[in-house]
Amino acid sequence: MEVTLRRTATLVARRNRLRPTAAAVVAAIPTTNSRHFSLSSLTRPPPNYPGHVPLTRIEKAALAIGSGLMSLRDPRRGDLIAAFAEATATPYFIHRLRDAMLASPTGRRILRDRPRITSTSLNLPHLRSLPPNTVGRTYVAWLDREGVSPDTRAPVRYIDDAECAYVMQRYRECHDFYHALTGLPVVREGEVALKAFEFANTLLPMTGLSVLAAATLKASERGRLADIYLPWALRNGLRAQEVINVYWEEQLERDVEELRRELGVEPPPDLRDIRKREREERRRRRRGGGASKM
Repeated sequence: MEVTLRRTATLVARRNRLRPTAAAVVAAIPTTNSRHFSLSSLTRPPPNYPGHVPLTRIEKAALAIGSGLMSLRDPRRGDLIAAFAEATATPYFIHRLRDAMLASPTGRRILRDRPRITSTSLNLPHLRSLPPNTVGRTYVAWLDREGVSPDTRAPVRYIDDAECAYVMQRYRECHDFYHALTGLPVVREGEVALKAFEFANTLLPMTGLSVLAAATLKASERGRLADIYLPWALRNGLRAQEVINVYWEEQLERDVEELRRELGVEPPPDLRDIRKREREERRRRRRGGGASKM
């Protein structure tokens, strides 16, 4: 009966065009409260840290499939992408990233200190006062240009190990620094390129599978991605140092070009500039076509 009620609620939500959240995906999964799922192997364990939502293997698989399909349909759904990342990161991939941090002196300090990246912890007004060539000014200028805030990153909920949960949280909160370092905008084309870079550098499954969103791009965008940005992403992601080990809070007043050279990251061609030139060219063609008809 409980399973039937949950399925009915999901159908009603779809009929009313309500967008299911990641929490709704989890809630729709049958649990041990149902008579049909009473095996001890399906019992949810207790939470391991505040906010943790422990899931059985079946629930994690259902969350991965459901959130993955829905996020491919709408890549702007950050909550679903976050849930998909957590459901597919364990156990091997997030452990590999955690071990990469443990192998680095800086990574170990980050794990010990567990800093968080927010608009308060970074003091954005101060970053706006830094010289234009600094990491902090480059970062905050990217935030302002793209209309993005560091306070929008969802907390990790579905990774069982508390330390690995922090590693995922750190990766998530550093994502905008990777944007600023490469100059890639938040348009879908730029996100796919950055996810390809992150996959080559971190091996997190979500970042690799996110590249499939290229199928939703326009033909010209797919061609540009294949010719320019995917080769750049793979080349730079593989040769660069593990970007998860950058203590960004300690790099804010450093020269951004110096940091890029140290990490081995070469900025790609300016995507916003390319897209702007293409729009201007299309407008010129339309005006030219209208004039010729006259």
